[in-house]
This record gives sequence, structure tokens and C-alpha cells, in this order.
Amino acid sequence: MNELQAILEGFESSQKSGEITFLATVVKTEGSTYRRPGAKMLITNTGRMIGTISAGCLENDVFEHTQQRMSDGEPIVVTYDNTASEDILWGFGLGCNGIVQVLVERLERESTPNAIAFTQECLNKKHLGIIATVFAFEGAVNVKLGSRLLLYPNGKIITDIKEPNLIPSVIADAQAAFTNQKSSVNNYQLPLGSAEVFIEVIQPPTPLVIFGAGYDAVPVAQFAQALGWDVTVVDCRANQATKERFPASCDVILSRREIVHQQVFIDDYTAAVVMTHNYLDDLEILKMLLPSPARYIGVLGPKLRTERLLEDLSLQGMVYNTEQLKRLHGPIGIDIGADTPEGIAIAIIAEIQAVLTNRNGNFLRNRNQPIHQCYESSLNLLLTT
Repeated sequence: MNELQAILEGFESSQKSGEITFLATVVKTEGSTYRRPGAKMLITNTGRMIGTISAGCLENDVFEHTQQRMSDGEPIVVTYDNTASEDILWGFGLGCNGIVQVLVERLERESTPNAIAFTQECLNKKHLGIIATVFAFEGAVNVKLGSRLLLYPNGKIITDIKEPNLIPSVIADAQAAFTNQKSSVNNYQLPLGSAEVFIEVIQPPTPLVIFGAGYDAVPVAQFAQALGWDVTVVDCRANQATKERFPASCDVILSRREIVHQQVFIDDYTAAVVMTHNYLDDLEILKMLLPSPARYIGVLGPKLRTERLLEDLSLQGMVYNTEQLKRLHGPIGIDIGADTPEGIAIAIIAEIQAVLTNRNGNFLRNRNQPIHQCYESSLNLLLTT
């Protein structure tokens, strides 16, 4: 279970127990910070916390803000400036030379637009969604702190933003975020003021399909689930005992190689791992995967074996292009010297994560660019009157 899923479950349990809940969201950062915009933490009035917004330095202070400043239920923004030497005096000592802005809101089950319900829907129905949140404004603009716009995959929009000069640009940037799947922090210059909006992409869990149900597939499934991925295990040996080896939340499909293409759904978000340890099974599965839109295809085994699989597919009349081969990783995994099932699983999951985030899996010390996606504010000048 990933952090976002844990927060959603925590909210549900807090509602049943009658706790008052708050959501703290990092909405803007400058310089070096531990967490980036979108990091969230659920807080209850009893002091229970789920998720993190820092390395553990800010959480208790944010809790104190919920107790001392939010009796009226209105959202607040707390700014932590760690670039100043006074940081040590205040006791945070973050060790990151950056500025963090945190939006803190009291959560209500019945609210419109309801970001919590929307996020839950995105995860349950496995589709993207966009949440645009106003976290700062100046001048005579018709918005409130915490005003939102929700964008659904079908283009449906729900918003409580009232400023007519702001809505069209937020919609345009939300639609752009849906296309490029990148969150952003936008500063809108309006005729009578300005507003800052965090546009967040809500990603559904990564679907991982593991073809093969041997004991070496178990840690792959476990590590993937620890990341909150949606794991499906396909056993082409159709062994009933398979289900007992894997976490209960895994979807286990008992199949045969001749019909596996009828039982598994592959889309352009899917990562697929082929580790059946059976050459003929791998051949049939690869025949299905290469023409599919799968974002990642990994094949366990030495390079010569993968090359032989491709040669045999060619002999069967299959034609594959360069773009399809780019998605094929064989041998599978990044080079960390792994030789145990757990080590190999780490190498596999790390490679998939690198592909999903367009990274190369190199040492961070060799990276000359920022570690995380840059969220520096973009400036939008609205000339409408």
C-alpha cells in the first residue's frame, strides 16, 4: 500500500471513529527540500498521523497548527523557510536549504468539490485525474484559500473557483497536465490581483502483470505491492496452490499459454514481467506482449535466451519494430549484482520504477540535474478584463 492509499483508508477509519481529520499537502517548494509538491499527511485531532511532508521535522508543528489555528475550520497555509540560519534556533534543523509551503485543511465527507472522494475514485477506477488547488492569492480576486477544480478523464469539471478571469486558464493548464501527466505550480497574474494554484496529477496504481508463479516471483509481487502497485500474477501451469504463495490482495490468474491472451488486459500503463522459467510459455507470452501497448516488458534469463526468443518469433512470421524492442528489457533488472530471489526482485522493481519515471537507474551522485521534478512556478499573464 502506498502513502496515498494509506491516507484514504485512514480517512475512512477516522470517520467511523468520529475523529476530526485534517489534510496537510505540500503545495510549493523552493530550493532543496525532502518532499515535493503533492506530498500529503493525514492528521487527526487525537494526534494520529499517516504519511509525511518532511523527514519527520515538520509533522508535529503542523499538528500544533491544526489545534491552535483551525478552530473555525478554514484552511491555512504554513510556510517553513529553511534557508535562514534561524532554522536551527526554531528547532527544525532540516538540513535542506529550501522553502516549503503546506496547505492544511479540515476534511469533511460532504464537501463540493470533494478532493478525497475524487482521489478515491481515481484509484478505484484506475484512471487519471487532475486536482487544481488555490493556495495563495492577492488583490480583489473572487477565490478562497483551498478553492478547487477537478478534471475527470471524460472532460467533466467540478469547481468552486468563482473568479471568471482565472477559470479558463486553470482549465487549460489542468488539461495540459492530463496530457503530459506532470504536476505544476502556476502563478496567475489577474487584472485585479494574482493567484497561485497547485495543479496535481492523481495517478492510479501502476498495473504490474507477472507471468510466472515460481518462488522467485513472490518477492517481486511483495515489493511491488509495498509501492502500492496493482499486481496480477499469471500462472501458466494452472496450479491451485499458487494463490497460497502470494499476498491475498494479488489477483492470481490460473491459465495456459494457449489462452493467456484472452485472460489478461494490457494497456499503456502496464508493466509486464515474464518469468515462467518455461521457454514455450515465454515464447507465447512475448508474442502477445510485443504488439501490446505495455510500457515495460521484462524477460528473465540471459541475453542469448531473449535473442533466441525473438529469432523464433521471427521464424513464426512475427514482425516487431524498433519502438517495440525499446520496451523490451532482457536480461531484466538493473545491475546491482543481485543473485538471490529478493535481490533480483529489487533489481526488477528498480528498473521498472526507472522506466516509469524516465530515469536511467544510475547513481544519484553522478546526476548533474535536480533529483526531483522541478516545480518552479510558471507565470501566466491574464490580459482579460
